[in-house]
Amino acid sequence: MFRSVILVLAIFAVSISATNVRKCSKNRPEPLSVIIEGCETMPCDVIKGTTAIMNAQFVGTHDGIKSMTTEVRATVLGLTVPYILPDEVASVCTNLLDGASCPIDEGEDVTYSFKFPIDNSYPEISVKVEVSLVENETSESIACFVADIKVKKGQSG
Repeated sequence: MFRSVILVLAIFAVSISATNVRKCSKNRPEPLSVIIEGCETMPCDVIKGTTAIMNAQFVGTHDGIKSMTTEVRATVLGLTVPYILPDEVASVCTNLLDGASCPIDEGEDVTYSFKFPIDNSYPEISVKVEVSLVENETSESIACFVADIKVKKGQSG
């Protein structure tokens, strides 16, 4: 009984601070929760020259997931393009939190910290960002979410 109460409270706490992101197409698995720092309701403001941090809690879909890559697609004005990330950002396994590591097994609950660099050269526009965590060996999406962001200029000095 006590464990049930703790579990319910933990789920409630996550749901309060989680960002309300959307599902991806093609019935890809959703994360348990996504927290975009500084944002509870989309669109999320991101500031040029900073790094947006998106923590995605997900579960392994099968045993033995040895390596994963973050694939990002950005949609602006109806045009969707892949957004290439540096290797150190794209690597899911090296950016897991709370001591988690790969391989990940089925049902294992882990949190990935996606540090999304917002370059100063980006135009100040709204963008739909699809973030998919893809197993390298099988090319299967393990978790996927869509967030709406609005790129903004930072406060000047």
